[in-house]
Amino acid sequence: MPKQKKNSSAKKRFKLTSTGKIKRKHAFKNHILTKKSKARKKRLVKFAIVDPTNEGSIKRLLGLGK
Repeated sequence: MPKQKKNSSAKKRFKLTSTGKIKRKHAFKNHILTKKSKARKKRLVKFAIVDPTNEGSIKRLLGLGK
């Protein structure tokens, strides 16, 4: 039986933590940064954990089952 393909865009956007949670980057950190405060830009650099309601669909895209 052939291997199950992972979603390539999801592979690039999400990483798994050692406890099994999914890390993601914050939005709004790419352009138009002049009007955003230094504190806000600093907060957006840090990784965030994916909400449990979306975890199942992302794990499915990554080929991790449910």
